[in-house]
Amino acid sequence: MYSRLKAAAASVSVTGCWLVAAGLLSLALRLWIAATFPITGDEAFFYWWGVYPDWGYYDHPPMVGWLIALMRATLGDTLWAIRLPVVLLPLALGGLVGWALGPLGRERAAWAVLFFWLAPLNWLNVLITTDTPLIFWSVLSVALVIRAERRERLDRSAWILYALAGLALGCAFLSKYFSVVLGLSYLVYFALYRRERWPAFVLLVLCALPGPAINIAYNMSHGWSNIMFNVYNRNQGEAFAWSKPFLYLAMLAYLITPAAVWLAWRQRSALAAISRQQRLLACLVLVPLLFFALLSLKKVVGLHWVLSFYPFGFALLALALPKDKLRSCALGMALFAGLHVMAVVGLYATSLDDWKGSKLYPRIIRSYKTNEMLAQVNAPGVVLMASAYTPASIYGHTLRKYVPVFGPGNFHARQDDMLVDFSLYQGKTVRIVRIDAPQLDEYRPYFDSVQVLSFTQDDVPFYAVEGRGFKYAAYRDGVLATIYQRYYNIPAWLPMTGCPFCERLCGQVRCQR
Repeated sequence: MYSRLKAAAASVSVTGCWLVAAGLLSLALRLWIAATFPITGDEAFFYWWGVYPDWGYYDHPPMVGWLIALMRATLGDTLWAIRLPVVLLPLALGGLVGWALGPLGRERAAWAVLFFWLAPLNWLNVLITTDTPLIFWSVLSVALVIRAERRERLDRSAWILYALAGLALGCAFLSKYFSVVLGLSYLVYFALYRRERWPAFVLLVLCALPGPAINIAYNMSHGWSNIMFNVYNRNQGEAFAWSKPFLYLAMLAYLITPAAVWLAWRQRSALAAISRQQRLLACLVLVPLLFFALLSLKKVVGLHWVLSFYPFGFALLALALPKDKLRSCALGMALFAGLHVMAVVGLYATSLDDWKGSKLYPRIIRSYKTNEMLAQVNAPGVVLMASAYTPASIYGHTLRKYVPVFGPGNFHARQDDMLVDFSLYQGKTVRIVRIDAPQLDEYRPYFDSVQVLSFTQDDVPFYAVEGRGFKYAAYRDGVLATIYQRYYNIPAWLPMTGCPFCERLCGQVRCQR
């Protein structure tokens, strides 16, 4: 007995050392990347959500905007402050996974956290997106449900845990709509395996409802922009292709890591057995996997789509693997993570000149030399704009001044429609910054006169269309009307109390055009 206890203590001690090493080293790498890597287009776009906090935004619910606003208010308007939540996210998720699985055994819980921390994504990801709060609230909700399910009776503590899990699910919904998949996983679990606790599931759902209620109210007053984007505009032209489900499988294999995939396959009987024992964890893994597998028949499933459920796969693996395979899995995952770290170090060892000749070089210069580029283009009395949302967001973040997009833009990132009133630029001089050479005929109808200004930054040419005397009426009829026809074909059965874009375009909640 003493020898077994001693061996168990030694195993926990070794795992603890691994945990400390993985946690601290990955944190150090994330902090380094966060402090040195330039802002990305998505981050710059979401930055403005934090500058103008609202109950919602064109693309998604508001949680990431609230988070960025909080970080700006408390730690300052710096890139490292905005990224700090995602830098600390793996530590928080590891703590929640360890707390949730602790009653099943501290050693196995520690291995689950270690596997999760060794995944390369948790060493490299420092980019704050809508997925950052979604992942946190989803894992918090699951951890609360797991702890509630461990209670033998529906006592006061159990009811509180279920209620808090519902509140967290509602916050996840206010982060991103993929939280619905978590709700579906709960539904499958309670319907199949815990019908005697159906009242607890009802309480969970009721406590989650404020999230959807806030989102519905926002959509009614903003032309159902979330629905138009996520259901209609972004899905036009999607069709089946065999490459899409294969890409989905390849993406899963990468996320899980080759070592974990191999051992999961070799120990598939043990994995199936533990899945039958831990049915909640199994539902939290299998239901999302099947959901996204069906989606992959028509859409390319993004790597970030599955991250809310990512930790639970490692939890199942840690519970299923024989003791002598746990260390082998960790070693294999550590090696895979090490290759990524070496690649990052190699990239940081390069200079900008090393990237000359690469197709990425113009975008690299735009990211690293934004200040210098804008200093060439900016001038007193000139309104700066961009030709697309990504550069506009990056330029605006650098200037700390919102930069509108000139032209119809894309179906993504149309927050411009909520923020920009082009009538305010009537008669003004506008410079539209472009990386590629412009066609002036596209701009002549909207200005009294136009010309191309040419610039160079680090051997990269870029341009600005200077338009003098902006004609708002022509722009409204030629560009804004096109935007309305493409992106605001709102179904008549959806009730509306407002639509900022329509109200500026035609003075009504619904334009009759």
